[in-house]
Amino acid sequence: MTTANRPVRIGVQLQPQHADYATIRRAAAEAEELGVDIVFNWDHFYPLYGDPDGLHFECWTMLGAWAEATSQVEIGALVTCNSYRNPELLADMARTVDHISDGRLILGIGSGWFEKDYTEYGYEFGTAGGRLDELAASLPRIEDRLAKLNPAPTRKIPVLIGGGGEKKTLRLVAKHADIWHGFGDVEVASRKVKILDQHCADVGRDPAEIERSVGVQGDPEDSGSQLLELGISMFTVATGGPDYDLGLLRKWIAWRDAQNG
Repeated sequence: MTTANRPVRIGVQLQPQHADYATIRRAAAEAEELGVDIVFNWDHFYPLYGDPDGLHFECWTMLGAWAEATSQVEIGALVTCNSYRNPELLADMARTVDHISDGRLILGIGSGWFEKDYTEYGYEFGTAGGRLDELAASLPRIEDRLAKLNPAPTRKIPVLIGGGGEKKTLRLVAKHADIWHGFGDVEVASRKVKILDQHCADVGRDPAEIERSVGVQGDPEDSGSQLLELGISMFTVATGGPDYDLGLLRKWIAWRDAQNG
């Protein structure tokens, strides 16, 4: 297990859909009070579930607000769409939120996939392969800009790459990410972590440097121990508006505390 020495961490994704902002802010505060490690949102312009034209808010302006409204949790997007912002601008935004939050930002990023966002906001959708190629070109630019900014970030901002593509995405994780976030059951996760380890070997990187994360939907008793045995140590529960149900999150936090002793 490549991440045996990492503590278990629990994240929550508060999907910024079908709720007013005051409700989202209260959910973030409640999650922090419960002791969650990371509070994520997502980077879309329209709801992914329910009424496709329902209430929805933008990702990065919300992260700036969360940086002021919280004090302990890490915050980030699960994940930022690379297509929506110039890479240098995104680096500067991340550095700024890093400072506002006193070093609590995780820079989550992926290649993008939700076509409605692209067409409604005037971005070229292109192809999945093309969007991955653009992400590959953007990551070094983000790294370069972060190194040039004055003031510099408060810390080496952790980069989280989301996705499970076995040829391109996981290779980008091996080259650039501090955290990998994937989806799927134990069988799928087992395959992905092995492929990620191989990509790390191919690029000469110690796979133990990369924290492994998955989205979870069931109780921790269903899959937590099996995923932990695969070297996965971060588990993220997702919930959306209009009412943010944190019941499952409470179960995963209790399980984390039992694992970490």
